[in-house]
Amino acid sequence: MSELQTMPAEVIPEVDQDTETDEPIVAHIVKVEPGESATAKVLEARINGTPIEALCGHVWVPARDPKQLPVCQACKEIYDMYRVFNDGLRDSPGD
Repeated sequence: MSELQTMPAEVIPEVDQDTETDEPIVAHIVKVEPGESATAKVLEARINGTPIEALCGHVWVPARDPKQLPVCQACKEIYDMYRVFNDGLRDSPGD
Protein backbone atom coordinates (compact mmCIF):
# COMPACT_ATOMS: atom_id res chain seq x y z
CA MET A 1 0.00 0.00 0.00
CA SER A 2 1.31 3.43 -0.84
CA GLU A 3 0.65 6.48 1.25
CA LEU A 4 -1.48 9.18 -0.24
CA GLN A 5 0.31 12.48 0.13
CA THR A 6 -1.87 15.48 0.64
CA MET A 7 -0.89 18.93 -0.41
CA PRO A 8 -1.81 21.84 1.83
CA ALA A 9 -4.90 23.62 0.56
CA GLU A 10 -4.38 27.09 -0.74
CA VAL A 11 -7.09 29.51 0.26
CA ILE A 12 -7.81 32.00 -2.47
CA PRO A 13 -10.07 34.87 -1.43
CA GLU A 14 -13.00 35.62 -3.65
CA VAL A 15 -11.94 38.72 -5.54
CA ASP A 16 -13.97 40.99 -7.77
CA GLN A 17 -11.98 40.86 -10.99
CA ASP A 18 -12.61 44.53 -11.76
CA THR A 19 -9.58 45.56 -13.76
CA GLU A 20 -10.90 49.06 -14.35
CA THR A 21 -11.71 48.55 -18.00
CA ASP A 22 -14.41 51.20 -17.61
CA GLU A 23 -13.66 54.68 -16.42
CA PRO A 24 -13.68 54.69 -12.58
CA ILE A 25 -16.42 56.78 -11.00
CA VAL A 26 -14.76 57.42 -7.63
CA ALA A 27 -11.34 57.15 -6.03
CA HIS A 28 -11.12 54.70 -3.13
CA ILE A 29 -8.99 54.96 0.01
CA VAL A 30 -6.70 51.94 0.21
CA LYS A 31 -6.81 49.78 3.32
CA VAL A 32 -3.33 49.51 4.89
CA GLU A 33 -1.80 47.98 7.97
CA PRO A 34 -0.17 50.19 10.63
CA GLY A 35 3.14 51.53 9.32
CA GLU A 36 2.33 50.54 5.74
CA SER A 37 2.36 53.18 2.99
CA ALA A 38 -0.77 53.39 0.85
CA THR A 39 1.27 54.92 -1.97
CA ALA A 40 3.75 52.05 -1.93
CA LYS A 41 0.94 49.49 -1.75
CA VAL A 42 -0.83 50.99 -4.78
CA LEU A 43 2.42 51.21 -6.75
CA GLU A 44 3.24 47.57 -6.00
CA ALA A 45 -0.29 46.51 -7.01
CA ARG A 46 -0.03 48.46 -10.28
CA ILE A 47 3.35 46.89 -11.11
CA ASN A 48 2.37 43.33 -10.18
CA GLY A 49 -1.27 43.53 -11.29
CA THR A 50 -2.46 42.35 -7.88
CA PRO A 51 -5.79 43.41 -6.39
CA ILE A 52 -5.98 45.70 -3.37
CA GLU A 53 -8.86 46.45 -1.01
CA ALA A 54 -10.41 49.81 -0.20
CA LEU A 55 -11.78 50.78 3.21
CA CYS A 56 -15.30 50.29 1.84
CA GLY A 57 -14.49 46.70 0.82
CA HIS A 58 -14.18 47.34 -2.93
CA VAL A 59 -11.39 45.17 -4.40
CA TRP A 60 -9.70 46.14 -7.65
CA VAL A 61 -6.44 46.21 -9.57
CA PRO A 62 -5.35 49.86 -9.79
CA ALA A 63 -4.54 51.04 -13.29
CA ARG A 64 -5.25 54.77 -13.37
CA ASP A 65 -4.37 57.91 -11.43
CA PRO A 66 -7.47 58.69 -9.31
CA LYS A 67 -6.56 62.31 -8.43
CA GLN A 68 -9.22 63.80 -10.73
CA LEU A 69 -12.05 61.73 -9.20
CA PRO A 70 -14.20 62.40 -6.15
CA VAL A 71 -13.42 60.25 -3.11
CA CYS A 72 -15.74 57.28 -2.47
CA GLN A 73 -18.22 58.47 0.15
CA ALA A 74 -18.18 55.13 2.03
CA CYS A 75 -14.35 55.18 2.21
CA LYS A 76 -14.40 58.82 3.38
CA GLU A 77 -16.93 58.08 6.14
CA ILE A 78 -14.88 55.11 7.38
CA TYR A 79 -11.66 57.15 7.29
CA ASP A 80 -13.34 60.03 9.17
CA MET A 81 -14.59 57.58 11.81
CA TYR A 82 -11.06 56.20 12.28
CA ARG A 83 -9.74 59.77 12.59
CA VAL A 84 -12.15 60.45 15.47
CA PHE A 85 -10.82 57.46 17.40
CA ASN A 86 -7.15 57.73 16.40
CA ASP A 87 -5.42 61.06 16.92
CA GLY A 88 -2.47 59.98 14.77
CA LEU A 89 -4.36 60.00 11.48
CA ARG A 90 -3.96 62.91 9.09
CA ASP A 91 -6.81 65.19 8.00
CA SER A 92 -6.92 63.54 4.59
CA PRO A 93 -5.51 60.22 3.37
CA GLY A 94 -3.37 61.92 0.73
CA ASP A 95 -1.47 64.09 3.24
